[in-house]
Amino acid sequence: MSLRNKVTLIGYTGKEVEMVNFENGNSKAVVSLATSDYYTNAKGEKVEETQWHNLIAFGKTAEIFQKYVTKGKEIAIEGKLTYRSYDDKDGVKRYITEVRVDEILLLGGK
Repeated sequence: MSLRNKVTLIGYTGKEVEMVNFENGNSKAVVSLATSDYYTNAKGEKVEETQWHNLIAFGKTAEIFQKYVTKGKEIAIEGKLTYRSYDDKDGVKRYITEVRVDEILLLGGK
C-alpha cells in the first residue's frame, strides 16, 4: 500500500454493517466509525470531540465486517481516502468522503 494515501483509524462503529451484493457476486460493506479526541479548553475543562467517518470495504474484507462487526464494536482499520459525488432527489450535487478499508483489526471484548 502506498504512503501517499493512507488512513489509520481506531474507533467504535456507529451502526450495524450494511451489505450490498452485486450481480457479479462481489459484495460491499458500509458502516460508520466514530473516533474521539480530547482536549482541555480555556476554562480547564476536559472536552471530547467526536468525528464520524464513512467506511466501505469490498470482497473478503467486507465478509469480515459482515461476520464479526456489530454496532458499538471497537475496531482499527487501515485504508485510503476516496471521494465521490452524486445528484440527490432534488438534483443537488452531493459529495461524500469515504475510507476504503484494506485491513481491519477487531479490538476489545465481545
